[in-house]
Amino acid sequence: MNYYVLTLFPEMIENGMNTSIIGRAIAGGYLSLETVNIRDYSLSGNGRIDDYPYGGGAGMVMQAEPICRAYEDLVQRIGKKPRVVYLTPQGRVFDQQMAEKLAREEDLIFLCGHYEGVDERVLEEIVTDHVSIGDYVLTGGELPAMVMMDSIARMVPGVLSNQESGQYESFQDGLLEYPQYSRPEEWRGKQVPPVLLSGHHGNVDRWRRDQSLLRTLRNRPELLARAELDKKDRKYLQSLLDEEEAARDADGTGCVPGNGLTEEEKKFLTKLLAI
Repeated sequence: MNYYVLTLFPEMIENGMNTSIIGRAIAGGYLSLETVNIRDYSLSGNGRIDDYPYGGGAGMVMQAEPICRAYEDLVQRIGKKPRVVYLTPQGRVFDQQMAEKLAREEDLIFLCGHYEGVDERVLEEIVTDHVSIGDYVLTGGELPAMVMMDSIARMVPGVLSNQESGQYESFQDGLLEYPQYSRPEEWRGKQVPPVLLSGHHGNVDRWRRDQSLLRTLRNRPELLARAELDKKDRKYLQSLLDEEEAARDADGTGCVPGNGLTEEEKKFLTKLLAI
C-alpha cells in the first residue's frame, strides 16, 4: 500500500505515521508514505495558497490551482491516477467496511483541507471520495487522514505481526469487541472470568461471541440490528430476556433486575428477535 498525502503540514503527517505499528510497517516495506507540501505549488511563489471567498464570509479558502498542480505533479511521477480521498465533514462517514475496501487499492491519495475549505472546482476535478470520520469539525484534514491510513493499514498483509488481530477486532464482524483480560488472575478483587482459564476453546469462543453481542447491545444497538445473527446468537439474546423475566417472577414484585437490561434494551431485543 502506497500512501500519498497532499497537505500544508507534511511534518504533522510524517511524525504521526512513522511511529509504533505503522512506523514499523513503513520501515519493513509493507507500506510507503509520501507527503506533498501544497505550499510548494503556490502561484505567488511565497507559499501562500489561500484567498478570500467569493460572496464574502469569514476565513480563507484554499485555492484550486496549487492543489491541482501538486496533484498533477504527483500523478505524473507515479504514472497513474489513484483514488483521491478528500477529508470533509460533508463526506460519507468512514467505517470498517470502507477501510477493507480501500485496503484493496495499491495507491491512495489523501487531500487535507484547511481554513474554511477548498475551492469546489478542484474537488470536482480530482477527488473520487469525500470522507468524514465523524459529525464534528476539526482544524484540518491531517488528523482524519491519519485515522484512515492507520485503520486501512491494519488490513494490509504483513502490517500486523499477528494477522488474527486484524480479523477479530471491533467492527470486523459487525459487532464490538469482547472484553480482554491479562495476568494476574485477580486484580484488586476482580477476577478473570473462569471460562477464559478453562482451556476449552469452544467455550471461550462462545463466551467471547456472547460478550460481543451484549456489549454491542448496550453501546451500539444499531450495529446489532445490522449484524448477521445465527441460531446460537439469537438463543443467547433470548436468554437475556428470559433471565430478566425470571428474576422479576422470583421476586414477586416485578422490580428486581435480572441482568441489568434497561427498558429500552429489552424493547430493542424483543423487536429484534421477533424478526
